[in-house]
Amino acid sequence: MNISSRHFANVIPAVIRYAGLGGLLAGAAVLTAAPVAAQGKLDARYEASLAGIEVGKGAWVIQVDDDFYSASATGTTSGVMQAFSGGHGRGEAQGRVINGQLVPGNYMASITGGKKTETIRITLANGNVKESSIEPEPPPDDDRIPVTDAHRRGVIDPMTASFLRVPGTGDVLSPDSCRVSTPIFDGRMRYDLRMEYKRTETVKAEKGYRGPALVCAVYFNPVSGYIPDRAAIKYLIKQRDMEVWLAPIAGTRVLAPFRLKIPTPVGNAMLEATQFISQATPPKSASRAQ
Repeated sequence: MNISSRHFANVIPAVIRYAGLGGLLAGAAVLTAAPVAAQGKLDARYEASLAGIEVGKGAWVIQVDDDFYSASATGTTSGVMQAFSGGHGRGEAQGRVINGQLVPGNYMASITGGKKTETIRITLANGNVKESSIEPEPPPDDDRIPVTDAHRRGVIDPMTASFLRVPGTGDVLSPDSCRVSTPIFDGRMRYDLRMEYKRTETVKAEKGYRGPALVCAVYFNPVSGYIPDRAAIKYLIKQRDMEVWLAPIAGTRVLAPFRLKIPTPVGNAMLEATQFISQATPPKSASRAQ
């Protein structure tokens, strides 16, 4: 089966997300009996492997403030993959936190492989895509299912879709936190990711977090912007063994991926945190009150 690594690369950033309908980020804390937005920061490092062989490394920083959030990620091929097809990428997203929910504003992703670079930009407002572009513009393909205006409404970008805000005041690591579905537009394709609870495991990073993590099954459902006959798309639709392991960001009700597993015909594709350092930061409103 010929499954292009580029097709998997287009899907993985969103699979990392593991779910959480439109509003996901920022939490609620209690200070002198008054609710205020919780704040926190995550500084994580990841290693990617295929069938147990290292193929890449990456870094991810998430910052959640009272009324604003940002996320940025970088990655590069490494190990044996570096020798055969060197590449690197970066991505970022920003938005506002309104009524405890994250409202995406801007998203950018740039991937370079060999001598080619592709850059995707998306601007959103209230969950609707206002502008999106791919540079260089890809050639038209009659086999690709068109993305309609309706498909660009009520969505989030892949980077924002990569961390999950748990509503309420209960345990963020409750099995119910997994039971969500997310509509995503990545600049080319519109798809849904649905999650279901599988189990709870204990994880330990080389640096940082050690503790429980939710293990959630992930199911991929393409809506538009894809070519139905592509082998990678068919494979991911049928996949029932994809998993994401979610760990908490201190000071928030936000969960972020600690580990990701996607079975492939040549072995498991894995993304795992080697560093997962998070810390709570005092809300701006609390700082101003002191």
